[in-house]
Amino acid sequence: MAKILVVDDDPVMQLTIQRVLEHAGHAVATAGDGRKALARVEHESFDLVILDIFMPGMDGLEAMRMILRRAPDIPILMTSGRPQTSSSISEPDYLTMATKLGAVSALPKPFKPAALLAMVSDCLASAGKQVDRPRPGPDAIPNS
Repeated sequence: MAKILVVDDDPVMQLTIQRVLEHAGHAVATAGDGRKALARVEHESFDLVILDIFMPGMDGLEAMRMILRRAPDIPILMTSGRPQTSSSISEPDYLTMATKLGAVSALPKPFKPAALLAMVSDCLASAGKQVDRPRPGPDAIPNS
């Protein structure tokens, strides 16, 4: 299984993601902000970083830029609870922006555990990480 760093300033979201990933057999470390994530990346190796975009202090886009400078081979999956809009006068689509700036993929919040696990598997596969396929979560759709 993969070693994954989950970075989110919302403790409930952080714990939820951690539990889903651990239930699927992954090893999970957490950080509550971008600076703590950088410190962990400097001292530990990870197969994947799941990074929230909007956090106090150092936002996820800045943290992603700095993580990729230090460890360019770590795939990053960005998340955000901000609504995505297509209006040209509204906020930019930060998740799309994140993928253009280096994230392997992006996942809007809220998401179902099965969607998170599928995205994690895709990110790891696209980065060439050799990890076992995670066990399906409680709401995974069985193959028929």
